[in-house]
Amino acid sequence: MAKTANTPKSFESAIAELETIVQEMETGSITLEQALERYQRGAGLLKYCQETLQAAEQRVHQLENGMLAPLPPAEDKRSPE
Repeated sequence: MAKTANTPKSFESAIAELETIVQEMETGSITLEQALERYQRGAGLLKYCQETLQAAEQRVHQLENGMLAPLPPAEDKRSPE
């Protein structure tokens, strides 16, 4: 995923921007042209989020396929009562 000027800083910032776009469009207080611009931006953000989630899912699958060893059970470090 190449970073461009329009690429969000993070997955979380993309979600926040999407939520803002949805709120603006739901209020009906923007012009048709603005709504089309927001829709286009939202489509790009959605694609970014889907790609980010897909990459994270792939990484989790790689980790599950033998790269992670199970952690030993934690010892109870509480003082006796």
